[in-house]
Amino acid sequence: MVRKSGGSRSRTRHKLKVKKKPTITAILRKFNIGDKVHVNIHSGAKSFPHPKFHAMTGRIVAKRGEAYIVEVKDRKKTKRIISRAQHLYPAVAKGGL
Repeated sequence: MVRKSGGSRSRTRHKLKVKKKPTITAILRKFNIGDKVHVNIHSGAKSFPHPKFHAMTGRIVAKRGEAYIVEVKDRKKTKRIISRAQHLYPAVAKGGL
């Protein structure tokens, strides 16, 4: 029998295709506590959140050093992700108001 591989990047090839380094603008982006953000993994960076949180939307709860703590809803549970700014994008409200 062959043993199944289960590394940290297994089954994520379609999510982790970006090989370029993140831009300075993305690295220096600032957020406030309470802002809504989209988690969009930039795989060219050295560290990034777990790939299962890719394309989720959450709310910034706190700041820890250079990183932000984002609270996302994973099915029925609320989970906290520690992520740097280059993986977070501001969520723009649709519809005006």
